Amino acid sequence: MENLSPRQIEILKAIIIEYTHSGDPVGSEILDKKYNLGVSPATVRNEMIELAKKGHLKKEHFSSGRIPTPQAFRFYIKNIIKEKELSTAEEVSYKNDVWDFRNELHRLLQQATRILAKKTSLLALTATNFGDIYYFGITNILSQKEFLDISLSKDFFSLFDEGLFCQSVLEQFKKIEEKILFILGDEDFEGPRLETCASIFSDFAGEKVTGAIGVMGSKRMNYETVIPNVKYFAHLIEEILKEKKL
Repeated sequence: MENLSPRQIEILKAIIIEYTHSGDPVGSEILDKKYNLGVSPATVRNEMIELAKKGHLKKEHFSSGRIPTPQAFRFYIKNIIKEKELSTAEEVSYKNDVWDFRNELHRLLQQATRILAKKTSLLALTATNFGDIYYFGITNILSQKEFLDISLSKDFFSLFDEGLFCQSVLEQFKKIEEKILFILGDEDFEGPRLETCASIFSDFAGEKVTGAIGVMGSKRMNYETVIPNVKYFAHLIEEILKEKKL
């Protein structure tokens, strides 16, 4: 897996878990204290240097710790995490939440977006090929410490100003075979101040309506639970669109 040794994978996993919880650069000392890695702090430091050389870690300002790069998160999502399956009760609950709105497309997409924001505690966003955009959860975003940075928040919310971001998401789904799209850090957002941000989208398609639904927020989101929620809402919308021949 990308030339990472089992030890490096374990260390990278611990770093991402710690960074997800704290939002702070991670040093070898905290890894030694909190995670049973079975090696000395000196070995952890050396492996962190190697992970940095391979593009998985970067230094932030003057801190002695390191933070995971978008490349590290892609590796983590693809090779390490195990998505948590939604329970039958959760699926039934989500379906009940939107079912009464199935006869009116605008209200269906609005409600699905609202419930996804509520379930993930992130900003949820839905866009269609007709140019409709729905979003909920701005207060969720503003409660995350990254967005206390006014410059970051301005750059983040400017993505919605002209709808170009939503258009880009829909265009990207035309180029990939997967049903899930990850937008991670400055590499994908094409903005250096958005390095700490991430988005996950899944697409849906009816007879006339196509689109995507997903979430946006800190790169530290809980991917294990967020990914299956995004997938399910996209599947549910597509199911209703096809049933209604929309």
